[in-house]
Amino acid sequence: MASKSNLPFAKRAERHKHPLVKRLFSLAEKKQSNVVLSADLTTTKDLLNFADKLGPHIVVLKTHIDILDDFSQETIEGLTRLSKQHDFLIFEDRKFVDIGNTVQKQYKGGVLKIHDWAHIVNCTVLPGPGIVQALEQTIQSAGVADRGVLILAEMTSKGSLATGSYTKASIEIARQYPKTIMGWVATKELSQLAESEVDEEDFVVFTTGVNISSKGDALGQQYQTPESAMAGGSDFLIAGRGIYAASDPVAAVKEYQKAGWDAYKARVG
Repeated sequence: MASKSNLPFAKRAERHKHPLVKRLFSLAEKKQSNVVLSADLTTTKDLLNFADKLGPHIVVLKTHIDILDDFSQETIEGLTRLSKQHDFLIFEDRKFVDIGNTVQKQYKGGVLKIHDWAHIVNCTVLPGPGIVQALEQTIQSAGVADRGVLILAEMTSKGSLATGSYTKASIEIARQYPKTIMGWVATKELSQLAESEVDEEDFVVFTTGVNISSKGDALGQQYQTPESAMAGGSDFLIAGRGIYAASDPVAAVKEYQKAGWDAYKARVG
């Protein structure tokens, strides 16, 4: 199977069968950005403030909604409004990992009601393929086209066990659910690790741990640059503290936007 990573996003959007991936690629081309902002903030005010200021320069806002001290309906209404205003998708980094029945309740119900507002969620396949089946059933039963799932295939923390047979299983399970799985969170393009006879498959790669100026932190996080991530086959670059913790977050996000887009253009020629 030939890699699709060297094709421009516009070409991939034309042929892709997943409606949310089509939209994501089109947004990237329109905004000339492949930045996913990891907004690990703890108050609704800060979260919405950063989403408003940085939204014009990103294609996806990644949230950890359960770390907010003051989550409420106001949070969701604000995120939804800003997503439409600045034209970005919302990715709730929930990392579902449970039996299917429980995951359906976590995704659709509870106080968070994630399915109602998050375009993208992610899961691990430690419980087996039933977790993806559960998420797919929820999406299909709601009849909403702009929802998708990423499989957490790798992590950037030192000593991560998301390697080897686990990573290979992530790819194989993704291929069983092409209507729901958009791709995976990984440090690089992974399709070559597991053979496929389906030539037209095109899974999107989100790479976390992207930082222009730092190589890691005291808790085992390991960073790579936009250039190294894109060279490895990444499509979308997840950056957090390098942007929102900068002295000038708007200038920082513009720097990441330019670096990521230049690296993308260099890869696709």
